[in-house]
Amino acid sequence: MNWEEFEAKAQKCTSCGLSATRNSVVIGRGSKNTGRILFVGEGPGENEDRRGLPFVGQAGRLFDLALQALEFSEDDYYIANVVKCRPPENREPSEDECNACLPLLRAQFVLLRPKIVVALGSVAARALISRDARITAVRGQWFTKGDTLFTATYHPAALLRDESKKIDFYYDLKEVAKAIKDLKNKVD
Repeated sequence: MNWEEFEAKAQKCTSCGLSATRNSVVIGRGSKNTGRILFVGEGPGENEDRRGLPFVGQAGRLFDLALQALEFSEDDYYIANVVKCRPPENREPSEDECNACLPLLRAQFVLLRPKIVVALGSVAARALISRDARITAVRGQWFTKGDTLFTATYHPAALLRDESKKIDFYYDLKEVAKAIKDLKNKVD
């Protein structure tokens, strides 16, 4: 499957009830060809549903500022969500909704072949690292699955609710930046 086929399939998805209330299927944004890092959030919010892109609301702007401050290259990352359709009232997606959407996320993973996957928040950590993962317990740790490194940090929206998490979030992203730099140095 190539990106065009994947996006066409995703646009037609009706695997769960979220498809009935969506305005847009929010697939992702970033580098599809050279992205070494895959950031995964939980699901689109109202702004994302309207625009069809992940992380474009207030939390997304904060996330973009952090990535810029740490000098992440836009060529190095791709941003997606576990679920591709907005849960009503921006509620947390259910486990069934996440499971219904995981084949799409897996297809993105296969197309991207990232070296690092960063789960943003507890929903993504449970989908990507462990079904019983608690973000406060797994954030900042590294897990290896196949040839890919996985880690987790707070979802940027959590930083808007609790500013004390910003330092840990920044530190976690700084470690991701260091890891990608180390991987680039091994290749060069």
